[in-house]
Amino acid sequence: MEHTLLNHALNFAAQAHAHQKRKGTAVPYIVHPVGVMLVLLEFEVREPELLAAALLHDTVEDTATTLEDLRRTFGLRVAEIVEGCSEPDKGDTWENRKHHTVEYLKTAPPEIILVSAADKLHNLRSMVTDEMEWGAALWARFKRGRAQTGWYYRALADSFSGGPLGQHPLIVEFAALTQRFFGAE
Repeated sequence: MEHTLLNHALNFAAQAHAHQKRKGTAVPYIVHPVGVMLVLLEFEVREPELLAAALLHDTVEDTATTLEDLRRTFGLRVAEIVEGCSEPDKGDTWENRKHHTVEYLKTAPPEIILVSAADKLHNLRSMVTDEMEWGAALWARFKRGRAQTGWYYRALADSFSGGPLGQHPLIVEFAALTQRFFGAE
């Protein structure tokens, strides 16, 4: 069942993101959801539904996929985790969306915190690598540049660290890399 679920989630996500690229790059988007799943595996998270949710975490937010599609295809738990990892209103301002995420993650269920932290850690690792290659030009890809992105990642680190999984190695790694890359406020 576990391999069938993950294979199905991978195929579903690959089709949903088929024509998308990572922000400002030629890298196929599916690299990111797979990377998020690999981050969970790196930190010994093996639960198939969490791994499937990692693969699917951006489908509702960034494709035509609906939560109902995910409920019907992957079950309620996977859909709930994806919903918890998705911004509720993509039409709202960047600031409002990010403040909502920071606040929500302070009290989110542990499985949502794990998938969200893996998502953010994968993004952060990509930023570190891309900044080494592109330098300051990297920040032109982001709506608010390095300073605001740094604020967001430091706030996420605080939310994750102050929650029930604050000592989980994934959270500790995210907070440490955020500090090294963006520095203190």
